[in-house]
Amino acid sequence: MKEDLEPEGDEDEGEDEAPEGAAVFPQIPPELGIHPLLLGVLHAYVFLEGSDPEVVHPDAAEEAMEYLATYLQRLTGKELLRAREDMETLVSFAKEQEWPKEHVQFLKTFLDENGVDKI
Repeated sequence: MKEDLEPEGDEDEGEDEAPEGAAVFPQIPPELGIHPLLLGVLHAYVFLEGSDPEVVHPDAAEEAMEYLATYLQRLTGKELLRAREDMETLVSFAKEQEWPKEHVQFLKTFLDENGVDKI
């Protein structure tokens, strides 16, 4: 997920734009019902993982992503089930929106790649 994933909305020139080389996850509509905290984690992870080194220091990004993964690994029971269902919904949405295959694959494997246990 690289900088080609820009949020939808006004494309005003100026200081509200992400800098060149910043990876940005697309805005997800509230109608999908995805848990807002999961969306926050995904947005942060994409930014950290996909941004150029001039935007985010790679070692700092790696450390932050490790913490995000560690916290996600704490999900159990209903919370874990909800996260898996939400990711399935996001995968379906991404396919409907014809996101690039590598972005869909990122969503499909995100929890497993970050050591989140299956139910």
